[in-house]
Amino acid sequence: MKITTLLENKTTCDALRCEHGLSLYIETAKHKILFDSGASDAFWENAKALGIDLAQVDIAFLSHAHNDHCGGLLTFLRGNRTAKVYLQKEAFGDYYVVTPTKCAFIGLDPKLHEYADRFVMAEGVTKLDEELTLFSGIRTHELLSEANATLREKVGGDYPRDAFRHEQDLLVTEHGKTVLFAGCAHSGIINIINRAEDILGRAPDYVFAGFHLYNPSLGQSEPRALVDAVGERLCARKATRYVTGHCTGDDAYAWLHETLGDRLAYMATGTTFTI
Repeated sequence: MKITTLLENKTTCDALRCEHGLSLYIETAKHKILFDSGASDAFWENAKALGIDLAQVDIAFLSHAHNDHCGGLLTFLRGNRTAKVYLQKEAFGDYYVVTPTKCAFIGLDPKLHEYADRFVMAEGVTKLDEELTLFSGIRTHELLSEANATLREKVGGDYPRDAFRHEQDLLVTEHGKTVLFAGCAHSGIINIINRAEDILGRAPDYVFAGFHLYNPSLGQSEPRALVDAVGERLCARKATRYVTGHCTGDDAYAWLHETLGDRLAYMATGTTFTI
């Protein structure tokens, strides 16, 4: 399995664009996969610069319906005419970020309705084949990000907290190794791993995910006590390695690295991992 970061907040070289967002390209024996599309067309341009033809992608997944992960989806659908895109049935909800100074829509572009025939609306656990399992329905609620408080769903005239029913996660298995992919882990990275273990009957070998330990709206990390608690739980899974970035944040990454050491790596734009 080969995993390339097409788009992340940082870049490995000046020739590649970066932005607050995430997009991964995953290649297995059976599939060429797009996981998220960043906030703009930058992921597509970076793929071309890296020699990756996204027109050949045969299946795509949207981790959740926030524009730093779905902002490039129109670009993908226009450039790739065949791949189905899997998303949760709640993905077209009215999702907002609400702070004392702003209330901004951050959901899917309404123009995407023109491509309804390209979408597969999923829920629960969906085993697509021997390589791919998609899941949602996180059952535990431990060590959640405080930054979730600014993320809301518009319901009538109210803005209750987002329950993240539009979030989903992907398990990719090849040659006996399983990788868990999560976008921002709004449901809590520990809770998502717990659910993956329920499905697999064991811990995943690798986790590629943003851990949502940084609030971009407020420009601050989660408290160190929360980050350390997450790190201890990650470290307890002795056989699992982690690759993170995007919404984890620089401070949290440094603190997690103190706990996890070389079991933790960063997924900057242009980085490739072979498993």
